[in-house]
Amino acid sequence: MTVVQLLGGLSYATTLFLMAAGLTLIFGVTRIVNFAHGSFFMLGALFCAHWLTHWFPHWADSAWLYAAAMLMAAALAAAVGALTDLLLLRRMAGAPELYQLVATFGLTLFLHDLMRWGFGNEEVFAPRFPGLKGSVEIAGEMFPVYQLALMAVGPLVWLGLHLLLTRSLFGQRLRAATADREMLAALGVNPRPLMMGAVMLGCALAGLGGALQLPREPAHLQMDMAVIVETFVVVVTGGLGSIGGAFVAAILIGMVHALGIAWFPQASLVLVFLTMALVLVIRPQGLAGRQVAAVHGMREPAQVFHGLRLRTALAWAVPTLALAALAWLGGPYWQTLALDAMIFVVFGISLQAMMGLAGLVSFGHAAYFAVGAYGAAMAHLQWGAGLLLACAVGVVCALVLAAVFGAALIRSSGVYLAMLSLALAQVLWAVATQAVAWTGGDNGLIGLRLISDEARWAFYLFMVLLVLGATLALRQLALSGQGAALQALRDVPQRAAASGLPVARLKYQVFLYSAGLAGLAGALFAAHKGAVFPSVASVATSVDALLVVLLGGVHHLWGALVGSGLLHYAAAELGRDLPYWRGLLGLVIMLVMVASPSGLLSLAGALRRRPGGAGA
Repeated sequence: MTVVQLLGGLSYATTLFLMAAGLTLIFGVTRIVNFAHGSFFMLGALFCAHWLTHWFPHWADSAWLYAAAMLMAAALAAAVGALTDLLLLRRMAGAPELYQLVATFGLTLFLHDLMRWGFGNEEVFAPRFPGLKGSVEIAGEMFPVYQLALMAVGPLVWLGLHLLLTRSLFGQRLRAATADREMLAALGVNPRPLMMGAVMLGCALAGLGGALQLPREPAHLQMDMAVIVETFVVVVTGGLGSIGGAFVAAILIGMVHALGIAWFPQASLVLVFLTMALVLVIRPQGLAGRQVAAVHGMREPAQVFHGLRLRTALAWAVPTLALAALAWLGGPYWQTLALDAMIFVVFGISLQAMMGLAGLVSFGHAAYFAVGAYGAAMAHLQWGAGLLLACAVGVVCALVLAAVFGAALIRSSGVYLAMLSLALAQVLWAVATQAVAWTGGDNGLIGLRLISDEARWAFYLFMVLLVLGATLALRQLALSGQGAALQALRDVPQRAAASGLPVARLKYQVFLYSAGLAGLAGALFAAHKGAVFPSVASVATSVDALLVVLLGGVHHLWGALVGSGLLHYAAAELGRDLPYWRGLLGLVIMLVMVASPSGLLSLAGALRRRPGGAGA
């Protein structure tokens, strides 16, 4: 690695640290993992770019005015952060981190469409920063002056945050609120303004990071998701709640990124996520993380599954069959929509078995879905396998992957487990994107003929029976002795371990079951769509599975069915008439998570039990 490539890695680390510092600050005070943090980065970039190019282009000729535009972008991000805290974050403060992740993902969808409406779809190229144009020669190579100046921002921000948190009255009270906000309130200090201040500061750092990127790259509407995943890598690698750990991790990831570009350009993305995975396998709480229950746990109070009585299960099966029959009679459009929903019911149940029974949260469950899809597609294209054999290959591939990853994953828990699973899924996504010889890259594997037109009805009937069978299998698992042991591990892990339950083996078994069912869903998805693309391993696919489970209710037997039906129907119907339907969907997700984190079925049950309700 040359000196210039090393400096490039350090410059890239500055952006990562600004994002990671803001996210860490928000988490440290509010205990909320803000998935929408990338939206504030994008807001800062888009606002500053439009200010300098469309609204007041003469500002771009002055270094002071250019810098002022960047600070204004940070201030706007801070103001939007204050609204976010007031309307969403403080209402989610008592919910488990997973529900907070999903709620802030809904915020991501809402802000994305809001910015698309306000700023348009096109890229915006901002001018170079005055006085920092051109390059200088370092070790015989040229390096941009602006990136050299940018390298100084990271240490200055770290020093400023350190002094703010350790030397100022605001910082001392903020640390006290982080440690014990009830005690701070009892002493007469209202912690809410302090928490809002932390959120505003974190969002301002994200907006500033986006504005600082403008001289290096154009502002566009894909910046949010592109930066948030690597920000999570830095935060989790450094240790949740540790700004110093985030600083070290940002430098580490920046160096790995530069190393990958220099020596392994086809595997640069893989190296970043493998670095995070390696750190978490060796040190599950990150480089500087602490094993504190509030940080390390993502468990709810003791929960029981609802709808396990056989009479209730059969009562749900009848309308399910009726709706499936109506969808078939509705023609090709409704048949396709129903098949999409049913495949994600199976995918959702695979995740529900882990989350609902064992409390194991996967934020990268798309890995096993994707491996099942690619395995089935390759078996069909390479060997001429039919539907059943292709699905079997997909399941086996998912089980093999889970057997390899499972030993590392079950050592973690809570948000660390969620982020480690995300890292492994991103490794798989990077492989699917870059291993063109096997996967076709972005062109995908197309031309699958696993389902003939004549057998379409048989496949549809098979999917209906599979949905019912997978749901009833989940019911049997919940009622079994193994299910009871898993729920004990979820609710009282220390007591369960002390009583002699084989903790690791039970977690590993349910993990393999979940991965196998996800692989089957992926294989069926490939058969249904007739093609497989790298997007099946993306973050969006994992989030869709989470939405399916959480919208309906993770502790409701039929939650995945309700969540998948609503999600696919809303996406299909809203997408036909509303250009900003994703923003509306994000708003619905936030409302559901605030009103009833346990899902719509719990909300419906609570309404029935209210005086004057249907069940009164």
